[in-house]
Amino acid sequence: MTDPEWVSFLQWALPRMEMKWSGFRKVRGQVRKRVKRRMGALGLSRLEEYRRRLEVDSEEWGVLDRMCRITISRFWRDRKVWEDLADTVLPALDAAARERGDERLRVWSAGCASGEEPYSVALVGAFLLTDPLPIAITATDVDPCMLERARDGRYQVGSLRALPEGWRVRAFEALGGKWALREAFRVGVRFLEQDVRYQVPAGPFDLVLCRNLAFTYFTPVLQRAVAARIAGALVAGGALVVGCHEAVPPEAPLVPWEGVRSVYYRRTHDTL
Repeated sequence: MTDPEWVSFLQWALPRMEMKWSGFRKVRGQVRKRVKRRMGALGLSRLEEYRRRLEVDSEEWGVLDRMCRITISRFWRDRKVWEDLADTVLPALDAAARERGDERLRVWSAGCASGEEPYSVALVGAFLLTDPLPIAITATDVDPCMLERARDGRYQVGSLRALPEGWRVRAFEALGGKWALREAFRVGVRFLEQDVRYQVPAGPFDLVLCRNLAFTYFTPVLQRAVAARIAGALVAGGALVVGCHEAVPPEAPLVPWEGVRSVYYRRTHDTL
């Protein structure tokens, strides 16, 4: 099977799952390996045969949907985002929460994979903020296997390579050939199995991180729906963080946070 054949197949299949081909262009190899294994398990040798299987078996679309989940993740991914959060965004959200009389900051990590993102938020609160409110983090993902790994909290050293100097020793301990996050940095994080395409955890939230997921892989129609639901889950003035190469749909009730890369805040008369 040639690469053009795979491209043609994905261009046919992805829109039927409300996903867009352009988001998968550079990561299609990961999906291709999974589909090839699935075809082997089904005794199929050609993409045409698998396509016919999809056309007559509605349940197989759910299998394909799971094979199209991109799970690239690591601690402190995109350093500038984390620096902006620590220097500007989280202190401003903390001040606004105190002014409202709130006793904690509420954070949602959407599409958390194996936990590197929500745990990175916890580390920011512990190491870079001065006397912050307690941070309660809700992390969601559609993949139960990823969530099991997140709750386990043990990582290969490569997942930690971008962390600031000294953080690995302060926050992790060597255990069984991996690095285990210390309990003190786990207690404020809870994991839920949810699909961001259809579900929003109970909020409201001061901060939502939805990076390299909805606004990369979903169709424009689905992106608008997800953006609207996220905006509705934010407090007035709350922040949404997206990937460095992403943007929210212009119809969403969100505007850029001036001077901060990849951060949006909900439209409000209040000034952050």
